[in-house]
Amino acid sequence: MIHSYKRRTLSVYERLNTDKKYGSVLSPLYLTSTYSFKGFNKPRKYNYSRKSNPTRDSVQKIISLLKNGLGCILTSSRMAVIYLTIIIFLKPGDLIICPKDCYGDSFRLFKSLQDRGIYKIKFIAMYNKKKFLHVIKNKPKLIFMETPSNLLLRVINITYYCHKIKYLNALSVVYNTLLSSLLQNSLNLGANIVIHSCTKYLNGNSDIIIGTIITKNLNYLNKLLWCDNNIGITSSIFDSYLLLRGMRTLYPRLKIAQKNTLIIIEFLKKHKLVKKIYHPSIIDNIGHEIAKKQQKIFGAVLSFEFNGSKKMLKIFLHSLKLFTLAESFGGMESLISHSSTMTYSCITPKEIKNTGISNSLLRLSIIIENPKDLIEDLKQSFYVCIKNLE
Repeated sequence: MIHSYKRRTLSVYERLNTDKKYGSVLSPLYLTSTYSFKGFNKPRKYNYSRKSNPTRDSVQKIISLLKNGLGCILTSSRMAVIYLTIIIFLKPGDLIICPKDCYGDSFRLFKSLQDRGIYKIKFIAMYNKKKFLHVIKNKPKLIFMETPSNLLLRVINITYYCHKIKYLNALSVVYNTLLSSLLQNSLNLGANIVIHSCTKYLNGNSDIIIGTIITKNLNYLNKLLWCDNNIGITSSIFDSYLLLRGMRTLYPRLKIAQKNTLIIIEFLKKHKLVKKIYHPSIIDNIGHEIAKKQQKIFGAVLSFEFNGSKKMLKIFLHSLKLFTLAESFGGMESLISHSSTMTYSCITPKEIKNTGISNSLLRLSIIIENPKDLIEDLKQSFYVCIKNLE
């Protein structure tokens, strides 16, 4: 396991954005929709902010550098990024391979495209190499990978999968939000395209919705830029500015969150109301050995099976004082979510069961709060459950 971080902190890249006119140490916020021309048929570098804006460009430059990409695009959400990728690079009837345990909203999007007869979708246990090698014989055009997977934290070998995909003349797309830019570089591991929800760790403040897509391929980048502007899903300028603010604390937030998560896992391992824990640091977690090689740390999101009745689970969630019952992760507050009624409520019970996600699964997002306080909160809530049984 690589415990040290590669010290590519944001301060280095902030210097690229220093205000040339007044010397501001922060990139200026350009809240304008349009720009004047120098004269007849003499446009400036910028002409309309849907297409491009200095503030958004500053953030895109930094994210691209962090990921060793050729370029980056910020959109209105992660879902917009996924849809943008599909409509640019695929034709109606093309086959897409997806993990059956991908994030609930991603599952819903892919399923809806299949139900409408636009694309063929095949959901598989992506972590199973035999199934992967079998299904790619059907010549898919896009393979969507999520590693670690959002709820069960399964890890796949990105280099191996991308190597196989390369010879299919297909597109390898890695959704990489659980491990932010500093923790796993999927472009360096062979992916054609990397997708992030900047809403999570990159922003870190739970106050914006932004998605991003990064690539090393100039042809891909030009197509994405053209279509992004064409359909108008670029991120708002103010949200881009807030994202830049959040990214400045990315390194220390991730470092503290990882440390706290490992402490809390040790507590959960010993509690009788915890049946099983899902986290790449756990030896029997799917892909544990791979995670030690391709991730810089194991991450700060974990899931566990609650070992009790539905009534007890409700009591447990209601009794928590510090953990907030909410979706998302990567903000400044520690969150807990009940997967089947929250992040996966958009799909049917049968589809949820097929993913391997149970009704007792809970996901924790651990951030920078005192781990002792968080453990005390979990402990007292477990205690309330047990007392209600007596």
